[in-house]
Amino acid sequence: MTNDNAPTIMPGSRVTMHYSITLHDGTVADSSYGDEPMEFVMGDGTLLEGLERALYGLAPGQQQVLQIPPQEGFGFRDPENVHTMARAEFKDDMPLAPGVIIEFATPSEVLVPGMIREVAVDTVQVDFNHPLAGHEITFKVDILAVVPADEQPNEQEQV
Repeated sequence: MTNDNAPTIMPGSRVTMHYSITLHDGTVADSSYGDEPMEFVMGDGTLLEGLERALYGLAPGQQQVLQIPPQEGFGFRDPENVHTMARAEFKDDMPLAPGVIIEFATPSEVLVPGMIREVAVDTVQVDFNHPLAGHEITFKVDILAVVPADEQPNEQEQV
C-alpha cells in the first residue's frame, strides 16, 4: 500500500530499492534481497535504460515484476565479441578453463570482463559478450524510498 502523496520515480530521482534479475529457468543472476538495497539516481547510468523504464512512476512501497526481452535488457549475443587469442598472451600460471572470467585492459586502459570458452594447446577462445546477453530476464523490484530531484542537495553547493 502506498501513500497517495508519496513521490514517484522520475528522471533525477534518488531511488532506494531491492531488486532481482532471474533467468527463464529460474536461476537468480543478481539480487540485492538479503543484502543492502541498491541506491542510485535515475539516469546516472547505473541501470540499463530498459531496466530504468520499468521503474518510472513507481512509489515507495510498490513492487514491479516485468519480463524484459534481450533488446531492452542486456542485448543479443554478438559472435564478433568472441575472440581467439594466442595462449602465449596469458601468464603461464594463469588458471585457464571454460567459465573462468578474466579482466582485460583495452588499449584505452578500460577494464572489460571476458569469459573463457575454450582452451587449446596454442589458443584460448574468450567471449566478451555480457553473460546475460541473449536472455529474457525477469526484473523484480521493491521500491523502498524515492527522493525527487528537486529535494536532493546540490553537491556543488556543499562546502
